[in-house]
Amino acid sequence: MSYMKEFMKGLIKENPTLVSLLGMCPTLAVTVSASNAVGMGAAALFVLVCSNLVISLLKNFIPKQVRLPAYIVIIAGFVTIVGFVMQRFMPAIYDALGIFLPLITVNCIILGRAEMFASKNSPLASVCDGAGMGVGFTLAMLAVGSVREIFGCGTWFDIPLAPEFLEPMSIFIMPAGGFFVLGCVIALVNKISGKKPPAATGCAACPNREGCISCSSGSAAKEGDE
Repeated sequence: MSYMKEFMKGLIKENPTLVSLLGMCPTLAVTVSASNAVGMGAAALFVLVCSNLVISLLKNFIPKQVRLPAYIVIIAGFVTIVGFVMQRFMPAIYDALGIFLPLITVNCIILGRAEMFASKNSPLASVCDGAGMGVGFTLAMLAVGSVREIFGCGTWFDIPLAPEFLEPMSIFIMPAGGFFVLGCVIALVNKISGKKPPAATGCAACPNREGCISCSSGSAAKEGDE
C-alpha cells in the first residue's frame, strides 16, 4: 500500500468537501473569514488523524453491533480535547466557531472515514488517510473563506487588502454568497481534475434501471405518448 497515495487522494481526487460534498454545514457557516476556516479545518484534521488511529488499533476489539456508538465516543473524546485547547489558547476562534466545533463529533467526513477506511486498514494507512482528508477539508475551507473575506470584508486574515475606493460586497459574507463561492470553487476543482459531467442523467444513468419499477413505468408511459 502506498501511504503517500492514501494521503494525496484527499487533497483533490477524493476531496471530502469539493468532490464528495460532505461537511457542507461548517463549510458554509464558518467560512465568513479565512481564520475561522483554518481553525475549523485544523480542528477537524486533528480529530480525523487521532480518531482514525485509535479506531484502526481497536477495530478487532469493537463488536460490530456497537461500532458506530463506539466510534462516536472515540471521536467525541478528541473533539473535547480540541475544544478545551481552543477555548484556552484561541478564544476568539473558539467563540466564532460556536456550536459547529462540538458538532465535529457527528461530522459525516469523520464518521465516514472511520467506517469506510480506519475500521478496515492498518494504523499507519489510517493516519495517512485521515491526514489527507483533513488537509483537503482545510484547503477547501480556506479557499472558500479567503474569497468570502476578501470580497465581503476587504481583508484577509483580518489584514486590510481592498483600497479605499473599492467597497466590500457584503453579499459574500451572507449565506447566498457562501453558496455562490462554494459552487465556483467546486467547478474550478472539477475543471482542474478533468472531471466531466455524466453523459446521461436521471433514470438513464442509473445502473439498476432495468429492474427498477419507476424506470419501467416511465419508459412505458413515454412509449404510450409516442
